Amino acid sequence: MRYLVISDIHANLEALDATLQAAGGYDRALVLGDLVGYGADPNAVIDRVRALPAADIVRGNHDKVGAGLEGVEGFNHLARQAIQWTAAALTSENRAWLASLQQGPVIVDDLMEMCHGTPFDEDVYVFDDMDALRSLNAARRPLCLFGHTHVPAVFTLGDQRSADGQPRARVSWALDARAPVPGSPFRLDLDGGSRYLVNCGAVGQPRDGDSRAAYGLLDTDARSVTIMRTGYDIAATQAKIVAAGLPEVLAQRLAMGR
Repeated sequence: MRYLVISDIHANLEALDATLQAAGGYDRALVLGDLVGYGADPNAVIDRVRALPAADIVRGNHDKVGAGLEGVEGFNHLARQAIQWTAAALTSENRAWLASLQQGPVIVDDLMEMCHGTPFDEDVYVFDDMDALRSLNAARRPLCLFGHTHVPAVFTLGDQRSADGQPRARVSWALDARAPVPGSPFRLDLDGGSRYLVNCGAVGQPRDGDSRAAYGLLDTDARSVTIMRTGYDIAATQAKIVAAGLPEVLAQRLAMGR
């Protein structure tokens, strides 16, 4: 199976369309939440995702607030303004569909599960090794795909090896954290003895200094995950945000990848 992994689209239609085009053929899409918020095309993005021929989707925190399932109290002032605009802009049909999205984590198959924040709480961010370790311990599959932070990251929990390359006792599990270098694809090969926590980055709101849309391609036959980037028409997205009356900083930050 070949999976397309996308997360944190945030109502950025140009970034989503560019990602779908760049990804090429795939068997199924995994959508890790936050379809809306920040951007000016919430209905069009939802329509695109709903039209995907095969997809597993979990909700994000912006999806919950935009659908009216939760209040805005936990959002900063920019996110609050954007999601209040979004809630008013959504059609009744799309609001109901957004409200119906399942809560993560969701088991996809024997290899992987998916969530928005973490496997133990859909709203918690993975910021450091302790967050990652707690997530890996809570995960029920060898590979857990997550989003929420808008930053590509790979955490691997595996057994340390001695100088001759032989595995040590299981008590010597070691956590390895890697941040893919912006600007080039990053491939992770999965071995049978490790556990993985992988964030493929944000489609519509990257925050790692690379303004291009980020997405992942997971090949279960090759047992690999590749984190990819693709450019999109940022100026068009910015113009829509400004025209909608959303805070201009939401448009400006897209060009900086922040």
